[in-house]
Amino acid sequence: MRLVRIINQNRQQTMTLTHTQKTKKSGMTLIELTVVILVLLSLISILFVGARAWKRGSDRAGCIMNIRNVQQGMRSFQNMNGHSAGETVPGALREIVGPGKFVESQPTCPGTGSYSYMDDELPLSGALYMSCSLSAQEKHIPTDFGDW
Repeated sequence: MRLVRIINQNRQQTMTLTHTQKTKKSGMTLIELTVVILVLLSLISILFVGARAWKRGSDRAGCIMNIRNVQQGMRSFQNMNGHSAGETVPGALREIVGPGKFVESQPTCPGTGSYSYMDDELPLSGALYMSCSLSAQEKHIPTDFGDW
């Protein structure tokens, strides 16, 4: 321990100071703060990737449900009016989709896709009446629809 003598010029007194060592300040260094920020940013980016995948999955499920509802409406129309599969019925789409019809409103793809219909032709068994433009790239198509 080092003793330091400080002479007070005004009073001519001598003081002795002990414990003149510098104490370490508590806190984070700049590097530690940078590492913490980088870890937090990487965790947030992982969260965003997971949320985006969840959104794509829910869009796909919503689109498949729309296709299923229209397919069931088309089959109900076909059965109730005595039409056979593969038959051409003028105005079939207007009779299936619309207020008070088998499907209340025109469905829209939850993703950015669009739907196309077979219009007046009723599909054969195992074929879909409506399809989504995202069916090839984002799999907006049911895996098994043979019994629809």
